[in-house]
Amino acid sequence: MENDELVQNMLLELRRGILSLAVLSQLGKEQYGYSLLKALSDQGMEIDQSTLYPLLRRLESQGLLQSDWRIVDEARPRRYYVISAQGKAVLTKLKKEWSAMTATITQMLS
Repeated sequence: MENDELVQNMLLELRRGILSLAVLSQLGKEQYGYSLLKALSDQGMEIDQSTLYPLLRRLESQGLLQSDWRIVDEARPRRYYVISAQGKAVLTKLKKEWSAMTATITQMLS
């Protein structure tokens, strides 16, 4: 395997876990898929629709999100997502772990 390909595969693995944390962190207020995609992008976290929607379904099936379909302003139906009580508890633990890990890695890479 060429170095560039190896690096790309490792970056994909790294991003996979980070995306769950990023998505949970942005759903304190209700959002639909595209608004969440834009919110993440505006903060520098690019994510493809083909990655986001399966992730949202998985997080909901794990009980971390809640969603419902709505029609707002005569527009087409949209599915709105918000973090659940269980999701908030998990997010708190993940944030604590993330802080500890990033501090450790930053120290190791210095």
